[in-house]
Amino acid sequence: MSEKDSLISKNGVSYLVPFILVTSCFALWGFANDITNPMVKAFSKIFRMSVTDGALVQVAFYGGYFAMAFPAAMFIRKYSYKAGVLMGLGLYAVGALLFLPASWTGMYYPFLVAYFILTCGLSFLETSCNPYILTMGSEETATRRLNMAQCFNPMGSLCGMYVAMNFIQAKLNPASTDERALLSDAEFSAMRDSDLSVLIAPYLAIGAVIAVMFAVIWFTNMPKNGDQNHDINFLPTLKRIFSIDYYREGVIAQFFYVGVQIMCWTFIIQYGTRVLMNEGMGEQEAEVTSQTYNIIAMAIFVSSRFICTYFLKYINAGALLGILAVVGALLTCGVIFIDGRMGLYCLVAISACMSLMFPTIYGIALQGLGDDAKFGAAGLIMAILGGSVLPPLQATIIDQKELFGMPAVNVSFILPLICFLVIIAYGYRTYSRTK
Repeated sequence: MSEKDSLISKNGVSYLVPFILVTSCFALWGFANDITNPMVKAFSKIFRMSVTDGALVQVAFYGGYFAMAFPAAMFIRKYSYKAGVLMGLGLYAVGALLFLPASWTGMYYPFLVAYFILTCGLSFLETSCNPYILTMGSEETATRRLNMAQCFNPMGSLCGMYVAMNFIQAKLNPASTDERALLSDAEFSAMRDSDLSVLIAPYLAIGAVIAVMFAVIWFTNMPKNGDQNHDINFLPTLKRIFSIDYYREGVIAQFFYVGVQIMCWTFIIQYGTRVLMNEGMGEQEAEVTSQTYNIIAMAIFVSSRFICTYFLKYINAGALLGILAVVGALLTCGVIFIDGRMGLYCLVAISACMSLMFPTIYGIALQGLGDDAKFGAAGLIMAILGGSVLPPLQATIIDQKELFGMPAVNVSFILPLICFLVIIAYGYRTYSRTK
Protein backbone atom coordinates (compact mmCIF):
# COMPACT_ATOMS: atom_id res chain seq x y z
CA MET A 1 0.00 0.00 0.00
CA SER A 2 1.33 3.44 -0.95
CA GLU A 3 2.33 5.93 1.74
CA LYS A 4 -0.27 8.25 0.23
CA ASP A 5 -3.00 5.70 0.88
CA SER A 6 -5.04 5.37 4.06
CA LEU A 7 -8.31 3.74 5.03
CA ILE A 8 -10.31 6.36 3.05
CA SER A 9 -7.85 7.65 0.48
CA LYS A 10 -6.06 6.29 -2.56
CA ASN A 11 -3.24 7.70 -4.70
CA GLY A 12 -3.30 10.88 -2.63
CA VAL A 13 -7.05 11.47 -3.17
CA SER A 14 -9.13 11.78 0.02
CA TYR A 15 -12.68 10.44 0.02
CA LEU A 16 -13.57 11.80 3.46
CA VAL A 17 -16.71 13.81 2.53
CA PRO A 18 -18.19 11.13 0.22
CA PHE A 19 -17.34 8.50 2.84
CA ILE A 20 -19.22 10.45 5.53
CA LEU A 21 -22.29 10.97 3.31
CA VAL A 22 -22.48 7.36 2.16
CA THR A 23 -21.80 6.09 5.67
CA SER A 24 -24.72 8.18 6.94
CA CYS A 25 -26.95 6.10 4.65
CA PHE A 26 -25.88 3.01 6.63
CA ALA A 27 -27.35 4.63 9.76
CA LEU A 28 -30.55 5.56 7.90
CA TRP A 29 -31.31 2.02 6.76
CA GLY A 30 -30.32 0.73 10.21
CA PHE A 31 -33.06 2.98 11.63
CA ALA A 32 -35.61 1.51 9.21
CA ASN A 33 -34.60 -2.07 10.02
CA ASP A 34 -34.88 -1.76 13.76
CA ILE A 35 -37.88 0.48 14.14
CA THR A 36 -39.60 -2.26 12.12
CA ASN A 37 -38.70 -5.39 14.15
CA PRO A 38 -40.96 -4.47 17.13
CA MET A 39 -43.79 -3.71 14.69
CA VAL A 40 -44.47 -7.44 14.33
CA LYS A 41 -45.79 -7.42 17.90
CA ALA A 42 -47.39 -3.96 17.54
CA PHE A 43 -49.36 -4.79 14.38
CA SER A 44 -50.41 -8.14 15.88
CA LYS A 45 -52.02 -6.25 18.80
CA ILE A 46 -53.44 -3.35 16.79
CA PHE A 47 -55.18 -5.60 14.25
CA ARG A 48 -55.84 -8.54 16.65
CA MET A 49 -53.75 -10.97 14.59
CA SER A 50 -51.58 -14.00 15.28
CA VAL A 51 -47.77 -13.71 15.50
CA THR A 52 -47.62 -15.44 12.10
CA ASP A 53 -49.83 -12.76 10.48
CA GLY A 54 -47.83 -10.01 12.19
CA ALA A 55 -44.63 -11.51 10.76
CA LEU A 56 -45.90 -10.59 7.28
CA VAL A 57 -44.30 -7.22 8.09
CA GLN A 58 -40.93 -8.96 7.79
CA VAL A 59 -42.03 -10.77 4.60
CA ALA A 60 -42.92 -7.43 2.95
CA PHE A 61 -39.87 -5.69 4.39
CA TYR A 62 -37.23 -8.19 3.30
CA GLY A 63 -39.19 -9.17 0.19
CA GLY A 64 -38.51 -5.65 -1.10
CA TYR A 65 -34.80 -6.24 -0.66
CA PHE A 66 -35.04 -9.46 -2.66
CA ALA A 67 -37.22 -8.12 -5.48
CA MET A 68 -35.18 -5.00 -6.20
CA ALA A 69 -31.57 -6.19 -5.76
CA PHE A 70 -30.75 -7.12 -9.36
CA PRO A 71 -32.83 -4.31 -10.94
CA ALA A 72 -30.86 -1.99 -8.65
CA ALA A 73 -27.57 -3.52 -9.80
CA MET A 74 -28.51 -3.02 -13.47
CA PHE A 75 -29.54 0.57 -12.77
CA ILE A 76 -26.25 1.27 -10.96
CA ARG A 77 -24.23 -0.41 -13.75
CA LYS A 78 -25.98 1.69 -16.41
CA TYR A 79 -25.72 4.98 -14.52
CA SER A 80 -23.54 5.27 -11.39
CA TYR A 81 -23.25 4.53 -7.69
CA LYS A 82 -24.45 8.06 -6.93
CA ALA A 83 -27.59 7.53 -9.03
CA GLY A 84 -28.24 4.29 -7.13
CA VAL A 85 -27.93 6.08 -3.79
CA LEU A 86 -30.36 8.81 -4.91
CA MET A 87 -32.89 6.29 -6.23
CA GLY A 88 -32.67 4.41 -2.94
CA LEU A 89 -33.25 7.52 -0.86
CA GLY A 90 -36.18 8.54 -3.06
CA LEU A 91 -37.97 5.19 -2.71
CA TYR A 92 -37.21 5.13 1.03
CA ALA A 93 -38.86 8.53 1.49
CA VAL A 94 -41.91 7.61 -0.62
CA GLY A 95 -42.46 4.36 1.29
CA ALA A 96 -42.19 6.09 4.68
CA LEU A 97 -44.61 8.85 3.67
CA LEU A 98 -47.14 6.27 2.37
CA PHE A 99 -47.77 5.31 6.00
CA LEU A 100 -50.13 8.29 6.21
CA PRO A 101 -52.61 7.16 3.51
CA ALA A 102 -52.20 3.56 4.76
CA SER A 103 -53.43 4.67 8.18
CA TRP A 104 -56.48 6.31 6.61
CA THR A 105 -57.64 2.93 5.28
CA GLY A 106 -57.64 1.36 8.76
CA MET A 107 -56.37 -1.85 7.11
CA TYR A 108 -53.21 -3.90 7.58
CA TYR A 109 -52.24 -4.70 3.99
CA PRO A 110 -51.64 -1.10 2.76
CA PHE A 111 -48.90 -0.91 5.40
CA LEU A 112 -47.26 -3.96 3.83
CA VAL A 113 -47.27 -2.15 0.46
CA ALA A 114 -45.62 0.88 2.09
CA TYR A 115 -42.99 -1.36 3.71
CA PHE A 116 -42.31 -3.06 0.38
CA ILE A 117 -41.73 0.27 -1.44
CA LEU A 118 -39.59 1.55 1.43
CA THR A 119 -37.39 -1.52 1.30
CA CYS A 120 -37.08 -1.40 -2.47
CA GLY A 121 -35.31 1.87 -1.62
CA LEU A 122 -33.19 0.15 1.02
CA SER A 123 -32.25 -2.49 -1.55
CA PHE A 124 -30.98 0.26 -3.87
CA LEU A 125 -29.07 1.82 -0.97
CA GLU A 126 -27.40 -1.38 0.17
CA THR A 127 -26.63 -2.54 -3.38
CA SER A 128 -24.91 0.78 -4.09
CA CYS A 129 -23.44 1.92 -0.75
CA ASN A 130 -21.65 -1.28 0.28
CA PRO A 131 -19.55 -1.72 -2.90
CA TYR A 132 -19.20 2.09 -3.21
CA ILE A 133 -17.45 2.14 0.17
CA LEU A 134 -15.15 -0.66 -1.01
CA THR A 135 -13.93 1.59 -3.86
CA MET A 136 -13.01 4.53 -1.57
CA GLY A 137 -9.46 3.37 -0.91
CA SER A 138 -7.09 0.49 -1.60
CA GLU A 139 -8.30 -3.10 -2.02
CA GLU A 140 -6.06 -4.19 0.88
CA THR A 141 -8.14 -2.13 3.34
CA ALA A 142 -11.54 -2.73 1.69
CA THR A 143 -12.99 -5.19 4.25
CA ARG A 144 -11.85 -3.02 7.19
CA ARG A 145 -13.26 0.09 5.48
CA LEU A 146 -16.64 -1.61 5.01
CA ASN A 147 -16.63 -2.78 8.62
CA MET A 148 -15.92 0.81 9.70
CA ALA A 149 -18.82 2.15 7.62
CA GLN A 150 -21.06 -0.65 8.89
CA CYS A 151 -20.29 0.45 12.47
CA PHE A 152 -22.71 3.32 11.89
CA ASN A 153 -25.51 1.00 10.78
CA PRO A 154 -26.23 -0.25 14.33
CA MET A 155 -26.13 3.36 15.59
CA GLY A 156 -29.12 4.00 13.35
CA SER A 157 -30.57 0.71 14.60
CA LEU A 158 -30.24 1.89 18.21
CA CYS A 159 -32.08 5.08 17.33
CA GLY A 160 -34.81 3.04 15.61
CA MET A 161 -35.20 0.79 18.66
CA TYR A 162 -35.32 3.79 21.00
CA VAL A 163 -37.99 5.48 18.88
CA ALA A 164 -40.00 2.22 18.64
CA MET A 165 -39.91 1.78 22.42
CA ASN A 166 -40.58 5.34 23.54
CA PHE A 167 -42.66 6.80 20.73
CA ILE A 168 -44.64 3.75 19.60
CA GLN A 169 -44.78 0.85 22.08
CA ALA A 170 -45.03 3.03 25.21
CA LYS A 171 -47.74 5.22 23.64
CA LEU A 172 -49.98 2.48 22.26
CA ASN A 173 -53.17 1.81 24.19
CA PRO A 174 -52.19 -0.36 27.20
CA ALA A 175 -55.05 -2.82 26.62
CA SER A 176 -53.68 -6.36 26.48
CA THR A 177 -54.19 -8.79 23.61
CA ASP A 178 -56.90 -10.61 25.57
CA GLU A 179 -58.69 -7.35 26.45
CA ARG A 180 -58.66 -6.22 22.83
CA ALA A 181 -60.26 -9.51 21.79
CA LEU A 182 -63.31 -8.63 23.91
CA LEU A 183 -63.92 -5.20 22.31
CA SER A 184 -66.97 -4.48 20.17
CA ASP A 185 -66.34 -3.57 16.51
CA ALA A 186 -66.84 0.15 17.22
CA GLU A 187 -64.49 0.09 20.24
CA PHE A 188 -61.91 -1.89 18.30
CA SER A 189 -62.01 0.57 15.37
CA ALA A 190 -61.53 3.58 17.66
CA MET A 191 -58.61 1.97 19.49
CA ARG A 192 -57.04 0.79 16.20
CA ASP A 193 -57.21 4.26 14.62
CA SER A 194 -55.73 5.87 17.73
CA ASP A 195 -52.86 3.37 17.81
CA LEU A 196 -52.16 3.78 14.09
CA SER A 197 -51.83 7.56 14.52
CA VAL A 198 -49.12 6.85 17.10
CA LEU A 199 -47.37 4.26 14.94
CA ILE A 200 -47.09 6.33 11.74
CA ALA A 201 -45.58 9.52 13.27
CA PRO A 202 -41.93 8.31 13.35
CA TYR A 203 -42.18 7.04 9.77
CA LEU A 204 -43.41 10.42 8.54
CA ALA A 205 -40.53 12.12 10.40
CA ILE A 206 -37.88 9.84 8.89
CA GLY A 207 -39.42 10.38 5.46
CA ALA A 208 -38.76 14.11 5.83
CA VAL A 209 -35.17 13.46 7.00
CA ILE A 210 -34.53 11.23 3.98
CA ALA A 211 -35.80 13.95 1.64
CA VAL A 212 -33.20 16.36 3.09
CA MET A 213 -30.46 13.74 2.72
CA PHE A 214 -31.48 13.23 -0.91
CA ALA A 215 -30.97 16.96 -1.59
CA VAL A 216 -27.54 17.04 0.12
CA ILE A 217 -26.16 14.13 -1.93
CA TRP A 218 -27.76 15.46 -5.14
CA PHE A 219 -25.72 18.67 -4.85
CA THR A 220 -22.46 17.02 -3.70
CA ASN A 221 -19.70 16.02 -6.12
CA MET A 222 -19.25 12.28 -5.56
CA PRO A 223 -16.38 10.06 -6.85
CA LYS A 224 -16.89 7.94 -9.96
CA ASN A 225 -14.79 4.99 -8.75
CA GLY A 226 -16.08 1.73 -10.20
CA ASP A 227 -18.38 3.51 -12.69
CA GLN A 228 -16.29 3.00 -15.82
CA ASN A 229 -18.15 0.00 -17.29
CA HIS A 230 -21.82 0.64 -18.17
CA ASP A 231 -22.49 -2.57 -20.12
CA ILE A 232 -25.16 -4.72 -18.47
CA ASN A 233 -24.20 -8.24 -19.77
CA PHE A 234 -26.51 -9.62 -17.09
CA LEU A 235 -26.42 -13.39 -17.64
CA PRO A 236 -22.70 -13.69 -18.51
CA THR A 237 -21.83 -11.62 -15.43
CA LEU A 238 -24.03 -13.78 -13.19
CA LYS A 239 -22.50 -16.95 -14.60
CA ARG A 240 -19.02 -15.55 -14.01
CA ILE A 241 -19.51 -14.48 -10.40
CA PHE A 242 -21.50 -17.55 -9.32
CA SER A 243 -18.71 -19.78 -10.64
CA ILE A 244 -16.51 -18.37 -7.84
CA ASP A 245 -16.92 -20.69 -4.85
CA TYR A 246 -16.22 -18.13 -2.10
CA TYR A 247 -18.78 -15.74 -3.63
CA ARG A 248 -21.44 -18.42 -4.11
CA GLU A 249 -20.98 -19.73 -0.59
CA GLY A 250 -20.94 -16.15 0.71
CA VAL A 251 -24.45 -15.58 -0.68
CA ILE A 252 -25.66 -18.70 1.17
CA ALA A 253 -23.93 -17.65 4.40
CA GLN A 254 -25.41 -14.16 4.12
CA PHE A 255 -28.94 -15.61 3.71
CA PHE A 256 -28.59 -17.49 6.99
CA TYR A 257 -26.82 -14.60 8.75
CA VAL A 258 -29.59 -12.11 7.98
CA GLY A 259 -32.13 -14.71 9.04
CA VAL A 260 -30.47 -15.23 12.44
CA GLN A 261 -30.10 -11.46 12.99
CA ILE A 262 -33.75 -10.71 12.27
CA MET A 263 -35.02 -13.67 14.27
CA CYS A 264 -32.95 -12.77 17.35
CA TRP A 265 -33.90 -9.08 17.24
CA THR A 266 -37.57 -9.59 16.34
CA PHE A 267 -38.51 -12.40 18.70
CA ILE A 268 -36.60 -11.11 21.71
CA ILE A 269 -39.90 -9.24 22.28
CA GLN A 270 -41.91 -12.49 22.42
CA TYR A 271 -39.21 -14.31 24.38
CA GLY A 272 -38.72 -11.50 26.89
CA THR A 273 -42.46 -10.83 27.25
CA ARG A 274 -43.10 -14.46 28.21
CA VAL A 275 -40.22 -14.50 30.70
CA LEU A 276 -41.21 -11.19 32.33
CA MET A 277 -44.94 -11.97 32.45
CA ASN A 278 -44.06 -15.22 34.23
CA GLU A 279 -42.36 -12.99 36.82
CA GLY A 280 -45.59 -11.05 37.30
CA MET A 281 -45.32 -8.09 34.89
CA GLY A 282 -48.31 -6.86 32.88
CA GLU A 283 -48.18 -7.45 29.13
CA GLN A 284 -47.41 -3.88 28.00
CA GLU A 285 -44.76 -3.34 30.69
CA ALA A 286 -43.17 -6.66 29.73
CA GLU A 287 -43.14 -5.67 26.03
CA VAL A 288 -41.50 -2.30 26.72
CA THR A 289 -38.97 -3.89 29.08
CA SER A 290 -38.19 -6.53 26.44
CA GLN A 291 -37.48 -3.74 23.97
CA THR A 292 -35.08 -2.27 26.54
CA TYR A 293 -33.20 -5.57 26.43
CA ASN A 294 -33.23 -5.31 22.64
CA ILE A 295 -31.60 -1.87 22.89
CA ILE A 296 -28.98 -3.28 25.27
CA ALA A 297 -28.33 -6.04 22.70
CA MET A 298 -27.85 -3.43 19.99
CA ALA A 299 -25.48 -1.38 22.19
CA ILE A 300 -23.42 -4.56 22.69
CA PHE A 301 -23.57 -5.12 18.92
CA VAL A 302 -22.21 -1.60 18.23
CA SER A 303 -19.38 -1.94 20.75
CA SER A 304 -18.46 -5.40 19.50
CA ARG A 305 -18.33 -4.22 15.89
CA PHE A 306 -15.73 -1.55 16.70
CA ILE A 307 -13.71 -4.08 18.70
CA CYS A 308 -13.91 -6.77 16.01
CA THR A 309 -13.01 -4.27 13.27
CA TYR A 310 -9.82 -3.54 15.22
CA PHE A 311 -9.01 -7.25 15.59
CA LEU A 312 -9.38 -7.73 11.83
CA LYS A 313 -5.99 -6.00 11.52
CA TYR A 314 -4.41 -9.02 13.24
CA ILE A 315 -6.76 -12.02 12.83
CA ASN A 316 -7.79 -13.78 9.62
CA ALA A 317 -11.34 -12.68 8.71
CA GLY A 318 -12.56 -16.25 8.18
CA ALA A 319 -11.11 -17.41 11.52
CA LEU A 320 -12.73 -14.56 13.46
CA LEU A 321 -16.04 -15.15 11.67
CA GLY A 322 -15.97 -18.84 12.59
CA ILE A 323 -15.03 -18.22 16.24
CA LEU A 324 -17.87 -15.75 16.71
CA ALA A 325 -20.33 -18.16 15.06
CA VAL A 326 -19.29 -20.97 17.44
CA VAL A 327 -19.89 -18.73 20.47
CA GLY A 328 -23.20 -17.60 18.94
CA ALA A 329 -24.30 -21.22 18.54
CA LEU A 330 -23.45 -22.01 22.18
CA LEU A 331 -25.39 -18.97 23.40
CA THR A 332 -28.36 -20.02 21.24
CA CYS A 333 -28.35 -23.39 23.01
CA GLY A 334 -28.64 -21.39 26.24
CA VAL A 335 -31.65 -19.52 24.82
CA ILE A 336 -33.33 -22.84 24.01
CA PHE A 337 -32.58 -24.84 27.15
CA ILE A 338 -32.20 -22.23 29.92
CA ASP A 339 -35.53 -20.77 31.01
CA GLY A 340 -36.07 -17.39 32.67
CA ARG A 341 -33.74 -14.39 32.79
CA MET A 342 -30.58 -16.39 32.08
CA GLY A 343 -32.02 -17.52 28.75
CA LEU A 344 -32.90 -13.89 28.00
CA TYR A 345 -29.34 -12.82 28.88
CA CYS A 346 -28.00 -15.43 26.44
CA LEU A 347 -30.25 -13.98 23.73
CA VAL A 348 -28.94 -10.47 24.42
CA ALA A 349 -25.32 -11.69 24.33
CA ILE A 350 -25.75 -13.24 20.86
CA SER A 351 -25.59 -9.71 19.42
CA ALA A 352 -21.90 -9.47 20.35
CA CYS A 353 -21.24 -12.47 18.10
CA MET A 354 -23.32 -11.18 15.18
CA SER A 355 -21.65 -7.76 15.01
CA LEU A 356 -18.85 -8.68 12.59
CA MET A 357 -20.76 -11.04 10.36
CA PHE A 358 -22.64 -9.08 7.68
CA PRO A 359 -19.81 -6.79 6.49
CA THR A 360 -17.19 -9.53 6.83
CA ILE A 361 -19.15 -12.05 4.74
CA TYR A 362 -19.84 -9.22 2.30
CA GLY A 363 -16.19 -8.18 2.03
CA ILE A 364 -14.92 -11.76 1.67
CA ALA A 365 -17.47 -12.59 -1.04
CA LEU A 366 -16.75 -9.47 -3.15
CA GLN A 367 -12.97 -9.65 -2.87
CA GLY A 368 -11.35 -9.36 -6.29
CA LEU A 369 -14.62 -8.98 -8.25
CA GLY A 370 -13.73 -5.53 -9.61
CA ASP A 371 -16.57 -3.96 -11.62
CA ASP A 372 -18.54 -7.20 -11.24
CA ALA A 373 -18.95 -6.16 -7.59
CA LYS A 374 -22.14 -4.28 -8.58
CA PHE A 375 -23.85 -7.53 -9.54
CA GLY A 376 -22.06 -9.39 -6.76
CA ALA A 377 -23.48 -6.90 -4.29
CA ALA A 378 -26.96 -7.52 -5.69
CA GLY A 379 -26.65 -11.26 -5.02
CA LEU A 380 -25.61 -10.57 -1.45
CA ILE A 381 -28.48 -8.11 -0.98
CA MET A 382 -30.91 -10.69 -2.39
CA ALA A 383 -29.61 -12.97 0.34
CA ILE A 384 -31.32 -10.60 2.77
CA LEU A 385 -34.37 -12.67 1.77
CA GLY A 386 -33.32 -14.78 4.75
CA GLY A 387 -34.91 -12.07 6.89
CA SER A 388 -38.18 -12.62 5.02
CA VAL A 389 -38.23 -16.43 4.89
CA LEU A 390 -36.97 -17.52 8.31
CA PRO A 391 -38.84 -15.24 10.78
CA PRO A 392 -42.31 -16.43 9.62
CA LEU A 393 -41.13 -20.03 10.12
CA GLN A 394 -40.05 -19.13 13.64
CA ALA A 395 -43.35 -17.30 14.23
CA THR A 396 -45.25 -20.44 13.20
CA ILE A 397 -43.36 -22.41 15.86
CA ILE A 398 -44.02 -19.69 18.48
CA ASP A 399 -47.76 -19.81 17.74
CA GLN A 400 -47.79 -23.45 18.94
CA LYS A 401 -47.41 -22.13 22.54
CA GLU A 402 -45.72 -25.34 23.78
CA LEU A 403 -43.63 -28.08 22.13
CA PHE A 404 -41.86 -31.11 23.61
CA GLY A 405 -42.82 -29.93 27.09
CA MET A 406 -40.99 -26.62 26.55
CA PRO A 407 -42.25 -23.10 25.73
CA ALA A 408 -42.56 -22.92 21.93
CA VAL A 409 -40.70 -19.60 21.84
CA ASN A 410 -37.65 -21.37 23.32
CA VAL A 411 -37.90 -24.27 20.87
CA SER A 412 -38.20 -21.82 17.97
CA PHE A 413 -34.57 -20.77 18.43
CA ILE A 414 -33.49 -24.04 16.85
CA LEU A 415 -33.68 -22.07 13.58
CA PRO A 416 -31.06 -19.47 14.64
CA LEU A 417 -28.88 -22.38 15.84
CA ILE A 418 -28.97 -23.93 12.36
CA CYS A 419 -28.04 -20.55 10.86
CA PHE A 420 -24.95 -20.29 13.05
CA LEU A 421 -23.83 -23.77 11.98
CA VAL A 422 -23.90 -22.65 8.33
CA ILE A 423 -21.83 -19.54 9.18
CA ILE A 424 -19.30 -21.68 11.09
CA ALA A 425 -18.81 -23.75 7.93
CA TYR A 426 -18.27 -20.61 5.79
CA GLY A 427 -15.79 -19.16 8.27
CA TYR A 428 -13.81 -22.42 8.32
CA ARG A 429 -13.75 -22.67 4.51
CA THR A 430 -12.63 -19.05 4.21
CA TYR A 431 -9.87 -19.56 6.77
CA SER A 432 -8.69 -22.74 5.02
CA ARG A 433 -8.54 -20.89 1.70
CA THR A 434 -6.75 -17.76 2.93
CA LYS A 435 -4.49 -18.83 5.83
